[in-house]
Amino acid sequence: MRILITGAYGQLGQDFQKLFDKEGIEYIATDNKEGYKKLDITNLDKVIEFAKKIKPDVIINCAAYNAVDKAEEEWKVAYNINGLSVRNLAIAASLNNSFLVHYSTDYVFDGRKGMPYTIYDTPNPLSKYGESKYLGEKLLSQFYDNYALIRTSWVFGKGNINFAKKVIEWSKKYEKISLVIDEISAPTYTVDLAKATWEIIKYRVRGLYHISNERECSRYEYGRYILERIGYKGKIEKAYQKDFNLPAKRPKYSKLDNFGLCETVGFKMPDWKEAVDRFLKEIGY
Repeated sequence: MRILITGAYGQLGQDFQKLFDKEGIEYIATDNKEGYKKLDITNLDKVIEFAKKIKPDVIINCAAYNAVDKAEEEWKVAYNINGLSVRNLAIAASLNNSFLVHYSTDYVFDGRKGMPYTIYDTPNPLSKYGESKYLGEKLLSQFYDNYALIRTSWVFGKGNINFAKKVIEWSKKYEKISLVIDEISAPTYTVDLAKATWEIIKYRVRGLYHISNERECSRYEYGRYILERIGYKGKIEKAYQKDFNLPAKRPKYSKLDNFGLCETVGFKMPDWKEAVDRFLKEIGY
């Protein structure tokens, strides 16, 4: 099996590389960072040419525009990377009959349901970032059928910056940290996400999946758990979304229901607290 990873420098891409090295799986890691093969997924001709040359059995698209607030102004950039580029990969995959894995987000939902979102629920994004990810979902389904579309939430891992790492950095700088109480979902550890995805790839089971670590929490509960585990002595305060007045609207409740994952490939995602414990150990806490 030969696997092409786009966005391989990102936290999920790095954990796929570790997993495939352990499994002895051949892969080609691409990114615009030094040390990786270059592949501009926004250029259809280059994507087709690259895929034709290496003939991947599987394409895992870990590349994404994730600047949620900047996307309100740079919406064309977000739409291009998260939307049109997915179509490019779908076209290239169809020409090589590759199994294509693509990731979306809980931000495609408006958060008004009040209970976990299932794969049956209809998206209604609140932000340009959410719209860009939903565009990618729609274009993928329009141009190809041999794919797995995975929605996930609050992704964290050893590589790159994420909320968990930000909280740890804040703990070194501030004696008081304010965390949002009215934004609820579930953290997702990239190590677990990569393992779950690998099971889907091995079985080649197509379709839509929701994958996040089990149980839910607010940003406040998530951050407080990390701070307590690392021994933070400062004050942890509750705040609300409105207190920060960020450019992009976030769904207040966007927990994803993992129904369909265990039922299909027998993989159950671990509890988010247990995942955070492993993550903290991985980065030396």
